[in-house]
Amino acid sequence: MSKVLSEIAIGPVKISNSRPLIAIGGCCSIESEELTFKVASELREIFQGLGVGFIFKASFDKANRSSARSWRGLGARRGLEILGKIRRRLGVPVLTDIHEPAQASLAAKVADILQIPAFLSRQTDLIAAAAKTGRVINVKKGQFMSPWECSNVIDKVASAGNSRVMLTERGFMFGYNNLVVDMRSLAIMRGLGAPVIYDATHSLQLPGGKGTSTGGLARYIAPLARAAAGVGIAGIFFETHPHPSRAKCDGPNTLGLGDVGPLWRQLMGIDAIVKNGR
Repeated sequence: MSKVLSEIAIGPVKISNSRPLIAIGGCCSIESEELTFKVASELREIFQGLGVGFIFKASFDKANRSSARSWRGLGARRGLEILGKIRRRLGVPVLTDIHEPAQASLAAKVADILQIPAFLSRQTDLIAAAAKTGRVINVKKGQFMSPWECSNVIDKVASAGNSRVMLTERGFMFGYNNLVVDMRSLAIMRGLGAPVIYDATHSLQLPGGKGTSTGGLARYIAPLARAAAGVGIAGIFFETHPHPSRAKCDGPNTLGLGDVGPLWRQLMGIDAIVKNGR
């Protein structure tokens, strides 16, 4: 397996399985510039107050939808423009996902981290295009992949000349319209050398569970996030909204914006116990 960095620095944010837990959070999709800035600003304030490294996440195009009628966003040009404004004006690193090789160079102009969606985690051309931009690459482990198969993903990124890759666990298919999280995966993926992230909200999706949209089990976000922090990883990924029931996508598995601070204080305590005891 190719060599990867065990610690990735994006400005002041240090991402490592042995360092304090970082936060990757934001909107499932860009619904409006106003809402996106509201979420980004409030999250920045929360995590600055806690002394936690923070990376803002939002999707400029939600291509993996249950239905052709599902919300996808404001369009690539407008979405990327908004992400660029957030990065410049708020001074926070930005993560966004891409779905086609041609999107890599465009997204790299405004994002510090390019994310490969779980459904596309075996798409070699997409991974190579993202890696060649020189940006940090976050690959979500496919719902159909074992954790040890992530070594192949690392090799794909490294073969394109990029050693800055993170791996994200977001659950494994457990029958129809359901996911299950095997916490052993976090430990196995950590053994591959790259920083490991746990996706606390997407792992609680019920994919296609409502027929033309995705369901979810948001009530389990806190307990599973606490369990993941107990493994000792680099960060927790989550999507949030001021009013999850009104979110245009993934509302049933979204963390309420008002719940972020209280949950993170718990996660910090668990993380400190685990890492101080190593």
